[in-house]
Amino acid sequence: MPETITLPLAPMEPNDVADAFAYIRARLVGDIDAADAVADDAGPEQLHRLLVDVAARVFIPVTAEDDRDGEPCAHSFLAAALGRLLLELLCHSVCLGSLPGAADAITRFTDNILTEDGDVAGVLRQLEAAGMRQAMEAHRTTA
Repeated sequence: MPETITLPLAPMEPNDVADAFAYIRARLVGDIDAADAVADDAGPEQLHRLLVDVAARVFIPVTAEDDRDGEPCAHSFLAAALGRLLLELLCHSVCLGSLPGAADAITRFTDNILTEDGDVAGVLRQLEAAGMRQAMEAHRTTA
């Protein structure tokens, strides 16, 4: 059975958090020019790595096996496998591995799984704020 990610992910750099979410927000509202500008500034390969980093922070906590309530069931392992598969697709798939595909997958996951009232932009702002807090805290402790 494959192992799941159980250790906390290393914090992202504050600028990386800002770039990734700027791209995701631009895609969400259909501002292709702004999305392209972020991609040009960050570099497509670097931005893709950042989007996969963000996706891991969004997907893994939601899909990870949860044994707090006792023994995990088969559905727990299925959810964890689906989370890992989705990350793998973002890394290597032709359609989801592109910058727009990765950003849109994060947005769709947020909309379908994390959002109850349809406020995807609001949930993305919360995710960005959490990532920025973690990045700033890590930056303070290493500086």
